[in-house]
Amino acid sequence: MAEKDKIDKKEHLVEVAERVFGELGYEGASTRLLAQEAGVNMAMLNYYFGSKDGLLKAVVERRILLMRKGFEEIAQKDASCWEKLDQVVQLYVSRVATSKYFHKILFREISVMRTGSEVTEFVIDHIYGNTLHVQQIIEEGIKKGEFRAVDVEMTVASIFGTVNYLINSRRLASKMLKMDLLDDQVLQNDMKPRLQAYLQDSLKTHLLIK
Repeated sequence: MAEKDKIDKKEHLVEVAERVFGELGYEGASTRLLAQEAGVNMAMLNYYFGSKDGLLKAVVERRILLMRKGFEEIAQKDASCWEKLDQVVQLYVSRVATSKYFHKILFREISVMRTGSEVTEFVIDHIYGNTLHVQQIIEEGIKKGEFRAVDVEMTVASIFGTVNYLINSRRLASKMLKMDLLDDQVLQNDMKPRLQAYLQDSLKTHLLIK
C-alpha cells in the first residue's frame, strides 16, 4: 500500500472514530463496530492503532495538538496581552463549536475517569497544557500592568468552564439561552458569536485596569 493511501486510511479511521466515540461513548464503541463503520477489517484497525485505546488517543491527539499550535502561535505574536487573550478565546470557542463530537469525548474522559486509563491521563495532561498558554498570557498581562492582579487559575477555569458547560450541556443550555443548541446552524450562527461577545465583555471587566 502506498504511503499516501496509508495516511488516508488512518485519517478516515480517526474521522469515523471521532463520530462513533462521540455518539456512543468509549464503552459503547466496540472495535468491531468502529471497524465496521470505517469499512475496514479489525486487523487493519489494530495494525494502525494497536487497540481501541490507541484509536481514541489518536482522535484526541489530533485535535488537541492542533489547538495547542494555534494557542502557541497567538502567544508568540507581537501584540498586547489583551489582544492575545481575546484571540485565544475566539479560537477556542470557534474550535469547540465546530467539533460537536470531539468535546463530548473530552468531557466524558474527564468526568468518568476510567480507572487506570492511559487515555484519560493523556486527555487531562494535554488539556492542562493548553490551559497553561492562557494562564501565561494573563500572568504576562499582570506583570506588564495591562491586567489587574486577579486569581489567574480561577480566571482560566471560568473561561474553559463556561465554554465546556454550554457545549456539553446543550439541552439544559438550550432552555437557559432560549435557543436550540442541538441545531448545528443555531450553534454556529447564534450561540458562537453570543458566547464570544460574553466572554470578551466579562474578561474586559474582570481584567482591564480602568
